Amino acid sequence: MLKIEALERLIHELTRLPGIGPKTAQRLAYHILKSPAEYGQRLSAALIDVKANIKMCAECFNFTDHDSCFYCLDPHRHEESLCVVEEPSDIASIEKSQGFRGRYHVLHGAISPLDGIGPDQLKIRDLLNRVERKMDTPHPIREIIFALDSDLEGDTTVLYISRLLQGKGLKLSRIAQGIPLGSDIDYIDDRTINRALLNRTEL
Repeated sequence: MLKIEALERLIHELTRLPGIGPKTAQRLAYHILKSPAEYGQRLSAALIDVKANIKMCAECFNFTDHDSCFYCLDPHRHEESLCVVEEPSDIASIEKSQGFRGRYHVLHGAISPLDGIGPDQLKIRDLLNRVERKMDTPHPIREIIFALDSDLEGDTTVLYISRLLQGKGLKLSRIAQGIPLGSDIDYIDDRTINRALLNRTEL
């Protein structure tokens, strides 16, 4: 079968997106190909616009099209609580829960030696500087909540940062981990059950 170079290149680029396998990439590529030319132009313009105009917030490192992001500019959020997340997309998930009204700090990943990601590749030093900078202000940071993934990389990152923050008078906590609400325990993996037992609450 004669390969079409432009189509193959598009499929290849789509497979580099997280969660997109070869078959999904192929379906997306053919969808784009069959769509009107205007759609391809709009898609291309949107990609160029995102890369050209979206940057990191100077304070929390969330994505924004201004110097500061929406959450850092919100005057009604609590200054004393700081929620540390791995990626900007994690903020949207936490906001949907409506359970947190403090500020955020995005690390842009987690410590993963196997992938060549160490503390220096993350926004850990910026977090420490932020805590120090706020200490002598009217609203210092008093609590840091870690909302990182419950995996080896997340655990390693939380442990590393916690050690760096020891002795600074901060309350350090991590979001509860265990069996999701409404889940059938028969389908829960051993590691999750172990975490649920460790984090059990008294009735």
